[in-house]
Amino acid sequence: MADRYKTGENVPENGIYEFDGLTDGRKQSNPTEDEKQVKLESGETFPPLRSSKEGAYWKKVK
Repeated sequence: MADRYKTGENVPENGIYEFDGLTDGRKQSNPTEDEKQVKLESGETFPPLRSSKEGAYWKKVK
């Protein structure tokens, strides 16, 4: 299983990260198409979902 990262944690390496559920355990939050994947750089902070401001889990896809 790929490493999962949580909203507020530091990004370990540059890449494309994909939404992988909410931190409260729900998988469905209806993220918008443009927030299902985010491009992040090392040292940035994993974001919440912009549309709902909810904490999210992220996993690296590229």
